[in-house]
Amino acid sequence: MTHSPVPQANSPLSDVQVSGTLFQLPLRVYIEDTDAGGIVYYVNYLKYMERARTEWMRSFGFEKPAILDEGKLFVVHSANVQYLRPALLDDELTATAQMSKLARSYLIFSQTIERQGEPICRGDIKVACVDQGTMKPAAIPQAIRDVLKSSGTAD
Repeated sequence: MTHSPVPQANSPLSDVQVSGTLFQLPLRVYIEDTDAGGIVYYVNYLKYMERARTEWMRSFGFEKPAILDEGKLFVVHSANVQYLRPALLDDELTATAQMSKLARSYLIFSQTIERQGEPICRGDIKVACVDQGTMKPAAIPQAIRDVLKSSGTAD
């Protein structure tokens, strides 16, 4: 089952694409993203990946993806990132998000940042569900699990 995001007409997300289980978010590199040499600062790739994961969740109808029902939150547990080539000022990029694992208390995403279809950064991001009060691991709410399972992207 493929879920398509429903961006408003003329919104910055009107070009968002969901292809099978791969979510794609178009981005542009702004001066604020770069160092003095016009190269994207390394941490900004993680921001681009976060945007893609957030919009991926919104594509399933979750309005505030990081703030879940039942007092639970999604937080990044770990990130394994490989920087392959630099992105430059004014580049048009695509951030992808694909859920590769759905476990009881966490999700794993395989993500890329691409320029003209060529990966320039890759990452595997583990996102844990935690109790908002204790910040300890918690089960992903069943309603969210059901939606994510129905997407056909989970193990």
